[in-house]
Amino acid sequence: MQASGSAVWQAGSARDTARLAELLADWAEPGTVIALDGDLGAGKTFFSQAFARAFGVKGVVNSPTFTIIKEYEGASMPFYHMDVYRLSQAEADELGLDDYFFGVGSTIVEWASLIPDLLPPERLEMVIARTGDDTRTIRITGLGERYADWCRRLAEKGADGHGA
Repeated sequence: MQASGSAVWQAGSARDTARLAELLADWAEPGTVIALDGDLGAGKTFFSQAFARAFGVKGVVNSPTFTIIKEYEGASMPFYHMDVYRLSQAEADELGLDDYFFGVGSTIVEWASLIPDLLPPERLEMVIARTGDDTRTIRITGLGERYADWCRRLAEKGADGHGA
């Protein structure tokens, strides 16, 4: 049976959301996949931008809604930012996403729940829920030992956006 874990990150501000992105960017390694979901305006692209900055991406990172996949050079490896909102599962299947998921970089997939069968079995799933103008509850599920460990580490930090 595959290891799994979960954590809840309470972000009282945009800075708290960015702090979570910074932690995860620091832990990322080749083949890291973050499956990101949440309603429109929840903060998926903000999270992705904060991750990219912490990852060492220079320049502007914006939503790849119409280009589907954007590739950036990070400090130590590539960062792949995907937005599959406008794709069907069949269309997404034709893109060869495995080349990204199992490649040399780290990947964030916005609207990942739209392509569940194409995601790797081991991944970090995150659902961002807007709870106020600047506040968010981020539910995190780690599938696979590496990501289950990430959830444990977040829980040790308090998973409240203000932990140690």
